[in-house]
Amino acid sequence: MPDSLTSELTSYYDTVPYDSHPFPQSAMEHLEALAFLFGLDVPSPATARVLELGCAAGGNLIPFAARHPEARAIGVDLSAVQVAQGMAAIERAGLSNIELKVFNLADIDASFGEFDYIVCHGVYSWVPGPVQDAILRICRENLAPDGVAYVSYNVYPGWKAREIVRDAMILRGGPRDTPEEKLSYARGMLDFLEQSAQPGSVLKKTLEEAMPIVRSANSSYLLHEFLEPCNAPCYFKEFVARAEARGLAYLCDAEPSTMFVQNYGDKVRDPLLRECGGSQVVMEQYLDFLVNRTFRQTLLVRQSRARSIRYKLDPARIRQLEFAGMFKTEDGAAFTLDAREQPCVAIRNLKVTMRLPAQKAVAHLLDARYPASMSASALVEAAAGLMGQPVAAVEPVVMAMVEELLILGALRVRRTPVPTADAVSSLPQALPAVRGAVGFVQGGSATTSACNQWHEYVTVSVLERSLLPLLDGTHSHDALAEHLEAEVRSDRLRFVQDDKPLTDPPVVKEFARKQVALALDALRRKALLTA
Repeated sequence: MPDSLTSELTSYYDTVPYDSHPFPQSAMEHLEALAFLFGLDVPSPATARVLELGCAAGGNLIPFAARHPEARAIGVDLSAVQVAQGMAAIERAGLSNIELKVFNLADIDASFGEFDYIVCHGVYSWVPGPVQDAILRICRENLAPDGVAYVSYNVYPGWKAREIVRDAMILRGGPRDTPEEKLSYARGMLDFLEQSAQPGSVLKKTLEEAMPIVRSANSSYLLHEFLEPCNAPCYFKEFVARAEARGLAYLCDAEPSTMFVQNYGDKVRDPLLRECGGSQVVMEQYLDFLVNRTFRQTLLVRQSRARSIRYKLDPARIRQLEFAGMFKTEDGAAFTLDAREQPCVAIRNLKVTMRLPAQKAVAHLLDARYPASMSASALVEAAAGLMGQPVAAVEPVVMAMVEELLILGALRVRRTPVPTADAVSSLPQALPAVRGAVGFVQGGSATTSACNQWHEYVTVSVLERSLLPLLDGTHSHDALAEHLEAEVRSDRLRFVQDDKPLTDPPVVKEFARKQVALALDALRRKALLTA
């Protein structure tokens, strides 16, 4: 990359920092499970060596290091500002197994060593061609023989229309001096075009699709996605060809439900199965056109492992996974273990209809334990017990349902149990990194979010923030309530009921105990309490 462009990008990243937070789809535990699902055994995240390219302030990498003290993580980024912020967060968390470096990723060579997992999220499309080549080179040369690389990028055909929006925003906003001015003038350009575009025109239809995104997204996203110096989408098939030229092979998408043609209906499935000749890549490229896809998250492995990849799911491998899921009936009623149809809503707001008693038993069991996971054998045994049926009679229905839900995307999967509590203990505990990070004041405001055991960013209430630092496994519920009472007495916390602050000590005491129970249950459901 020319020095002038490197300097321009570095300055831009320093001035307009990326939002640095966890991306669940890039979690090493998720990548491990997907690789296993499609036929490959890969290193355990618990002791893995991990490299993140474009780590920003470490928001995606630090939580991984906190969950796995025996792992080793390295992040590189051009922005000295963001790396300094990340190193400060690492010091606060007391982590010794992670390092962030100010580094041009194009300069990474064999001396960096081999890594079991390489993650590159939100970088590939936003750098020039030579750096894109360097990313793929690193994913080959620095990837362990049985490792997995994750690369996300913008894709056509969906970005064909968005390029019109980006070009219009750059035309008016690009010459401005500050990021705030750039974005303000760019928004003004879109407002003008929206008001002036002819009904039924290509521009009008493009803006109808893009404007909801522009209006709802935060400034950081818009500045990077639409006003950054580089943004070079490509077709999925082109990306795979580039990767193959570097000795890499396509494994799967980080959202595997997008890969299964049966999720798109019979009218799509049958013609594509005939057309694509068994090629998963060609199949998915057709599907990208069908849904006008704009973004991909691709898992890559060394070319030598390609022959072991299996896209037809293996029931024996499914049986070795851990599952988690949320299922709520649409009418709010409990699941009934009979043949009556019960439509329900699963994760990602997916609509699923439960018809068989065994299916309803599975939905009930997973939801009751969520966010904790269950093994296939535990799920089968618990369903059989709930129904009063022999395991042998229940098992085929349960496993068929699990496979169907996996294909649909209504289940979360892991190779090992997720170490999050399935019930609130008498001495509740949260990860040290979570206890230390929540409530930290930076830039005049307190941290109000935390990364949970599923590698998600979840918000925490004022009351939960007050309790989290004490959740070290030594404080009882009574001790936590006494802490809240002290916070109320010192006026650092206020209890309000019927729009009136509570001040009477006996009332505050009783209210505190109720609030502890509610807050701990909420923290458990947010996957912030450890098992």
